[in-house]
Amino acid sequence: MPELPEVEVTRRGLLPHVVGRRIEAVTVRHRGLRWPVEPGLEACLARRVVRRIERRGKYLLLECVSDDAAAPAGWLLVHLGMTGTLRVLPHAPPPGAHDHLDIVLAAGAEGPVVLRLRDPRRFGAVLWTTLPEHELPSHPLLRTLGIEPFDAAFDGAWLHRHTRGRSAAIKTVLLAGGIVVGVGNIYASESLFRAGIRPTTPAGRLSRARCDRLAQAVRETLAQAIERGGSTLRDFVGSDGASGYFQLDCFVYDRAGQPCRICATPVRQIVQGQRSTFYCPNCQH
Repeated sequence: MPELPEVEVTRRGLLPHVVGRRIEAVTVRHRGLRWPVEPGLEACLARRVVRRIERRGKYLLLECVSDDAAAPAGWLLVHLGMTGTLRVLPHAPPPGAHDHLDIVLAAGAEGPVVLRLRDPRRFGAVLWTTLPEHELPSHPLLRTLGIEPFDAAFDGAWLHRHTRGRSAAIKTVLLAGGIVVGVGNIYASESLFRAGIRPTTPAGRLSRARCDRLAQAVRETLAQAIERGGSTLRDFVGSDGASGYFQLDCFVYDRAGQPCRICATPVRQIVQGQRSTFYCPNCQH
């Protein structure tokens, strides 16, 4: 599943090709995504200009504005689901079975551009809202999200304060996304390894010092993943079709039985909340 690093890699890849361009046409081939694509989306987006692209958690937010003063600016919310990709194509090749939506952008110096959503399992989403920016955090899909990991307010104090009284395992709490967003399964295992914290540790038992280490590890892990183009385990590719390579740097994820890269102790695998967890029993306590 594309997590925060993969979505951020996609966002950065879209910026030079999409921002500032006018939407010439929209083609929806399959409306049955996680939430049905609105019947009026094509007409709503046509002739609007993509002014900027933001990210909130795993959602891409494309601000689209109109020349018509009577038409309010709006936001296209895109979620890549479990298997989605958003590709920039120099033209519109024949669509495949899982190519559900095309956004055709006006030609620029590089010629016309097509933004294509591919989603084999159709767990992604493409939704339109005219909420003003200051009200966007109240959108039903955004209002329960935790703090962004690169927000200056996210630190050990934040993590310590929001885990008090939590008896659930720290990895489970990280995956829930209510305290901090974007720490998906791969990145939770890797962050906890870097912080030296066993994933089964009850969140509420973490000391302030351990929370300091974990917050720093989360930021470092996600930053490195973004630099490496995200992780490609099955389907993910960036907007240019390139695979990510962070999985090659993993200390513990998907390395069950292999020697720890630090101490050579065999990495262990357990299941938490129906997700595989990997850790070093010697380095993590």
